[in-house]
Amino acid sequence: MSRPRIDGHRIDGHRVEGRRVEGPGAGFTDVFASALRGEACRLLGLPPGVTPWPLDAWRSPVEGDVALADQCVGTCVDLGCGPGRLTELLALRGHVVLGVDLVPEAVFQTRDRGVAALLRDLFEPLPREGHWQTALLADGNIGIGGDPLTLLRRVAELLAPHGRAVVDLAPPGTGVLTRQVWLETDAHRSAPFPWAVVGVEAIWSLAWSAGFGEPRVHRYGQRWYAVLPKGI
Repeated sequence: MSRPRIDGHRIDGHRVEGRRVEGPGAGFTDVFASALRGEACRLLGLPPGVTPWPLDAWRSPVEGDVALADQCVGTCVDLGCGPGRLTELLALRGHVVLGVDLVPEAVFQTRDRGVAALLRDLFEPLPREGHWQTALLADGNIGIGGDPLTLLRRVAELLAPHGRAVVDLAPPGTGVLTRQVWLETDAHRSAPFPWAVVGVEAIWSLAWSAGFGEPRVHRYGQRWYAVLPKGI
């Protein structure tokens, strides 16, 4: 496989600005942007005991980031890259990497770290579809859209025949939860949008149904994550 060419904000000749994409609800991009700038922000609507990392903390390293990056190989696409902390970590390790997010502030912060990022919904056409060696769904991003199976099938489309998905998971016993949730700061609340949470025990059936092989589950401290091989 030829190595993709990175030239400023281009990958293999594709510009990576993308068009402006609205968030899943009125005010979503504004509230999430506030969190990325450091304002305290909460994700509400999930059952008691299901607590994701604080959104405003995603700009700094999180426990297990290096262990997660250790599972990434070759060219990487960071789906829902947020402020780009993992996109940057992968670039520093020598990977060709592209961050993808539909929040302009997230893309701005990722590019500000010196790595390529695309402002786009991940279900829209992306550069190098079918050729990425790793697709990363960190920080609970397997919940994007509230339909983990549809999301994983889309991820499989992005990957090379023997690529892999690296996916953060909720602790065992969580199952699969789908809820309408919203973001809230002290000053604003977003409109509701669909989100899902996937526990460790649920990843096998989802992975197999999406066309992946046997998941390999790992734990680092309180962080659970899985490697999903494609085409095995």
